Amino acid sequence: MQSTLEGASHWLALLCKLVAGIALVALLGVTIADVVTRYLSRLTEGAIALRVAGSVELVSYLMLCSLLAAMAANVEKSQVVVEAFSHGLSPTLKARLHGVYLLGFAALGLILFLGLLDSASAAARHGEVTQDLRIPMGPIYYAAAALSLLLGLRSLLHAVLSAVFGTQGEAAHGE
Repeated sequence: MQSTLEGASHWLALLCKLVAGIALVALLGVTIADVVTRYLSRLTEGAIALRVAGSVELVSYLMLCSLLAAMAANVEKSQVVVEAFSHGLSPTLKARLHGVYLLGFAALGLILFLGLLDSASAAARHGEVTQDLRIPMGPIYYAAAALSLLLGLRSLLHAVLSAVFGTQGEAAHGE
């Protein structure tokens, strides 16, 4: 069972890293295109007036996707170990405490998922669109809800691996 949970977590992490990477590259592409077109317009004194419409809006939603996906991909590395409080504890006990800590992230992912799912269905029912580009908000909220669910699911998997099996997850030591 432990190897199955580790394998599932690994593949979900790869999926999340892929989503985060694509969103980040798209975010950088939009930002670079916007800066270049503004600079080109300034250089030509407005003769070439190309603009990236809704660039701020695009960047904000791409940032949402990249952050949620990156959080889900790296949830097992989230705990900062404070040596002053845990230096005398055994590694197994530290791992089990880390599992309990990850249950909080699992709850956070579930709460975000439910809230975003409710917002997505309300946005779809009422035809809510973004301010600049008039993109429907429903799919944006559904994507964010799915990424929040992945955060909760990976947190739960690592909570079980740490709390039940006592496996060491990666932790930042603040050094």
